[in-house]
Amino acid sequence: MPLTPKQLQARARKIKLLLLDVDGVLTDGRFFYVPSTGGRLIETKAFHSRDGLGFRLAHQAGLKTGFISGRRSPAVEHRAKELGVHFLKQHAREKLEPYHEILREARLKDEEVCYVGDDIVDLPLLTRVGLAVGVGDSHKLLRRYVHYVTKQPGGRGAVREVIELILTAQGEWDAVLKHYVR
Repeated sequence: MPLTPKQLQARARKIKLLLLDVDGVLTDGRFFYVPSTGGRLIETKAFHSRDGLGFRLAHQAGLKTGFISGRRSPAVEHRAKELGVHFLKQHAREKLEPYHEILREARLKDEEVCYVGDDIVDLPLLTRVGLAVGVGDSHKLLRRYVHYVTKQPGGRGAVREVIELILTAQGEWDAVLKHYVR
């Protein structure tokens, strides 16, 4: 469901909440298991710094943000706190119920939400939201159902690309740049 640039901008202007899958979107989808004392393994993930700055810029512009992940991870919980993410739902293999909980809490409608996913488990949300985005290396089937596919792959700045798209459509990007370029 590709959109014209004008249609994409119109959808992006309405966005008040940016929700993301984590593994494959905020990360590159790989899991690292690191040995700890006592022979236990700790799962860790890598996050991109440009995405992190993007969250700060999104929050400054008034956007709410959230993660809905099928897995539970202390690394994701830590990253969400570090970034000031407003909503965090983990261990949500079926994402529709947590999505509706977030919508109720945020008092928003589907068309005010952008969701970013990478695989077919994200389709129930991508087919509902106002702006459906797939990361650059998303599953080929998912691409049939999104409004936009990022140039960047998951975990490599794709989220920042989406934030810039939204802030540009909402007329906020120039104000962000003025802070950095004088």
